[in-house]
Amino acid sequence: MRQSKNRKNLIKKLEIGKVYEPIEAIKLLKENSYVKFDESLEVAVNLKIDSNKTDQNVRGVLSLPKGTGKKIRVAVMAKGDKAKEASDAGADIVGDEDLAQQVTNGKINFDLLIATPDMMPTVGKIGKILGPKGLMPNPKLGTVTQDVRKAVSNAKAGQVQFKNDKAGIIHAGIGKLNFTEEDLLQNLKSFYTSISKSKPDAVKGSFIKKVSIASTMGFGLQINTTSLR
Repeated sequence: MRQSKNRKNLIKKLEIGKVYEPIEAIKLLKENSYVKFDESLEVAVNLKIDSNKTDQNVRGVLSLPKGTGKKIRVAVMAKGDKAKEASDAGADIVGDEDLAQQVTNGKINFDLLIATPDMMPTVGKIGKILGPKGLMPNPKLGTVTQDVRKAVSNAKAGQVQFKNDKAGIIHAGIGKLNFTEEDLLQNLKSFYTSISKSKPDAVKGSFIKKVSIASTMGFGLQINTTSLR
C-alpha cells in the first residue's frame, strides 16, 4: 500500500512529455526511490535501425568510468597457465571440460563467461545453452581472448556489454542510485558516447532517436541527448 502511494506521489511530480536535462532526471530518480533495496539506474536507447538486417545491428562493450556497482560472477574456460592466470586475476570459476559439463547439467553460477581461443570447440558444444542466456563468449566483446587476466579485470571493474533487441532498443544498467549524481552522469555520458560511435555504416542519417533513464522500480524519463555530447 505504501509503495502504491509513493508511486502516485512520484507521478504527480512528473511532467508528461517533458524532456529532462540528464542531471535533473537523475536527481529526480534518486530523490524519489521508495523501495528498500539499492536500485540500479537503467538506460534505454532507441535506435533508428532495422534489427532484421544484420548489418544494422549494434553490439559492443565498454568500461564505465565509475563502474556499475554490481558484483559480477566471472567464469573462465581455460587450461594450464591460462587457467592459473584467470584464478590469479580473481575469476570466480575456472575450468575446462568440467565447467562445460556443469553448464550441460544446468548449473550456471556465473554472469559472464570468458574463454581462451583453444577452448572454443568445447564452448561450441554448449552454445545452445549459453546463447539464449547471452553468455556465449565473443571475440568482438573481448570474452574470447588469450589475455584472460585483462578480460577478468575489466569485467570486475565495471565493464558493460550491450546489444539492441528486436525493437531496436539497447538496455543497460549504468550504476546504482547510491552513486553520486555526478558519477551517474559520467557513466551515462560514457555509455551514450559509446553507442554513438557504434553506428553501423549501413545506417544513414540520424542514429539515436531517444534516450530514457529509469530506476529499477521507477518511471522512464526522456532526457535531452544534446547535453550528453
